[in-house]
Amino acid sequence: MSDAQEWTPHYAERMRGMHASEIRELLKVIAQPGVISFAGGIPDPALFPKAAIRQAYDAILSDDVQAAAALQYSISEGDPDLRAWIVGHMRAQGVECTADNILITSGSQQALEFLGKLFLSPGDTALVTAPTYLGALQAFAPSQPVFDELDLAGRTRTAASYAEAAGGRVSFAYVVPDFANPTGQTLDIAEREELLTLAAELQMPIIEDSPYSALRFEGQHQPSLQSLDIAYCGSIERSRVVSCGSFSKIFTPGLRVGWVCAATSIITKLGLIKQSSDLNSPAINQRVMLHLARTVWDEQVARSCDSYRAKRDVMLSLMAQTLPEGSRWSEPEGGMFVWVTLPDGMDAAAILPRAVAYYGIAFVPGHAFHADGRGRNTMRLSFSLPSTDDIVEGMRRLQAALR
Repeated sequence: MSDAQEWTPHYAERMRGMHASEIRELLKVIAQPGVISFAGGIPDPALFPKAAIRQAYDAILSDDVQAAAALQYSISEGDPDLRAWIVGHMRAQGVECTADNILITSGSQQALEFLGKLFLSPGDTALVTAPTYLGALQAFAPSQPVFDELDLAGRTRTAASYAEAAGGRVSFAYVVPDFANPTGQTLDIAEREELLTLAAELQMPIIEDSPYSALRFEGQHQPSLQSLDIAYCGSIERSRVVSCGSFSKIFTPGLRVGWVCAATSIITKLGLIKQSSDLNSPAINQRVMLHLARTVWDEQVARSCDSYRAKRDVMLSLMAQTLPEGSRWSEPEGGMFVWVTLPDGMDAAAILPRAVAYYGIAFVPGHAFHADGRGRNTMRLSFSLPSTDDIVEGMRRLQAALR
């Protein structure tokens, strides 16, 4: 028996497009003591509202009626009270909607997976920026799409060219419009209007992924794509924009609570996918998140912005002396990320193993955020997790590693 060849089952075709996240694999390596990580876009646990979370769980579990409901199966669409809070939150952003336009998901990552299942068939084209969020590429990959680059800088491509490249229909465009992961950049009003025009011409939906929109440190607020589209078309039921939101970056990712806001017809179909996936997001976590949203949302947003602003400022102040001559970097007005372009010929992925092993500093090579693997001379630096002192030391180590 010991000499028999290992049995390998026949896997579904969709597994061809599934690969381990370079970031998730990297997190395993850098967990060793002494490594300063600019890699994962991870919220600072010092900001987690632990007392409020503990209070919420205690209040729910000490009440027999609340506990019975919170520990039971629940409806797939999500907790009605939490959806009502999200309705108010979206209306404050200019999105007139009702609870029927909201679906609660297990983090916005699940929302992206569901939207890939909803809109993509094998061979369909998805438009994504280059670079774009690695998790979105992973969420869409099992549906076996073809990724085409979404170009909004000066709109050098026409709707006809996108359609021709797609062989006809483009399934959707995916964007992170505010403080994007990985670049930290924000679409200006002209770029947002260009994207809405393109969507109308191609008759395609837009997936607006907005987990960082509340983390603005300075600068002018930009209206959401969904609010702009509703202003043009008159109703969320006619809007092409599907908005994905999350509580993870403001409160904690550990509770895994996100949402989708879209036309009722889209939410109904996503609800069916939710039913077949996990039935419902944990009811008790939804009730805890409702308590946090009702009681400490504004306070938590302010605390997060103050903390991340200070960390960003320290990192940006050291960029010029840290990076090789000829490097470029983004200067985000919010969020968690700085995008670095090294001089031509440098390979961030080749530098990384030595940077971790010999200098105790980690980052994410930029090619991971490109569907076609380009961007070898780029990297993403996250300032959200390390302390300001660690950022100073980490930039010193990064300078040594790049030399």
